[in-house]
Amino acid sequence: MEKETHKSDLAIQVRGLVTAFGPNTIHDHLDLDVKKGEIVGLVGGSGTGKSVLLKAIIGLIKPVEGRIHVLGRELSEISDGEQKLFRRKWGVLFQDGALFSSLTVAENIQAPIRENFDFSQEILDEISFLKLGFAGLQPEVAHKYPSELSGGMRKRAGLARALALDPELLFLDEPTAGLDPIGAASFDTLTKNLQNALGLTVFLVTHDLDTLNTICDRVAVLNKGKVVVSGALEEVKNFDNPWVQEYFNGPRGRAVQHKPYQTPAEI
Repeated sequence: MEKETHKSDLAIQVRGLVTAFGPNTIHDHLDLDVKKGEIVGLVGGSGTGKSVLLKAIIGLIKPVEGRIHVLGRELSEISDGEQKLFRRKWGVLFQDGALFSSLTVAENIQAPIRENFDFSQEILDEISFLKLGFAGLQPEVAHKYPSELSGGMRKRAGLARALALDPELLFLDEPTAGLDPIGAASFDTLTKNLQNALGLTVFLVTHDLDTLNTICDRVAVLNKGKVVVSGALEEVKNFDNPWVQEYFNGPRGRAVQHKPYQTPAEI
């Protein structure tokens, strides 16, 4: 298991988290650490509460018990007046981009900026073109609507919006789901390059074994309401837990392990 990390080195610290929907408990006194500047991949079986955990960390779901610290602040202690300002510190890419269908891509990117700043339209346009470039999209995409984009392009447009306010933390919910292998590898490369270039801390929910192998610094496994193991991938693969062994060392896991390793720059 991991050594205790000093609190000042943590971007996210979760302790004793309990979440529930009615009588159904999702997380049962869950603990999790995410260090500053790393990419952490959260995996677990279907219905184990991976996305629920992400939403609890960003304040969209109120826990029954427990404490969540983000960038050194206890979420429950941040006043309503401070919430909007504090939430500028993170960006979120939800599944399939979660773009506003009635807005163009540029308008989607500009939406969170308009909520926080009184910029001219010229500046807003310049920012949206810049963020599109960060996400690997061409300027002409700015004027398209989400329905005119492929699945991979919608994810990249959603990523551009997540980066709109220059966050320190980036949350990605199943970023490669539904993408073909080439598109998924390209998105992984983009994520790693952005982390390096912008100094981001990235917390991603995934089921993609290739993503875990190629870009994640650490992996956390959610099972039966708790994070049962968290650490470097090789350590996690050897953890004595039936689900962990089936996931990482079953047929698909073995196939990924036998692939020639490629760094993101080589993909």
